[in-house]
Amino acid sequence: MVTIQVDTGLTLEEYIFILEDSGLGLRRPMDNPEHLKRMLEGSNLLISARLDGRLVGLFRGLSDFCYRCFVADLAVAKAYQGQGIGRSMLQFARNMSPEARLILFAAEDAEPFYKKLGFKPHERCYQLKPGEALL
Repeated sequence: MVTIQVDTGLTLEEYIFILEDSGLGLRRPMDNPEHLKRMLEGSNLLISARLDGRLVGLFRGLSDFCYRCFVADLAVAKAYQGQGIGRSMLQFARNMSPEARLILFAAEDAEPFYKKLGFKPHERCYQLKPGEALL
């Protein structure tokens, strides 16, 4: 049985594994372990899905637990995708702070998944990428 829980002991190796195995690593700086380590350490909400202690899913987020929860990563190992694990981790985060709005950037191929769960596009989302000047 898969256990969903707040995870305070996630290792960098596990983080790298789940990014690579889920396919999310294609959109992350996998060639820079120090950067990945900083991403992990800078997150204040890590929710794991584990089967017999083995990591099969990860929700990495930034939250104030009352107004906003930014979903930075939602990754499920390929062999476990389609079994409701991603949804369960999102619901776990939602249950922790039901007043908070869940916000994320969706990969193109993940848009149907998020739409199926009731997420809606936001027309006023903006970004300034690294190296782009603030005018």
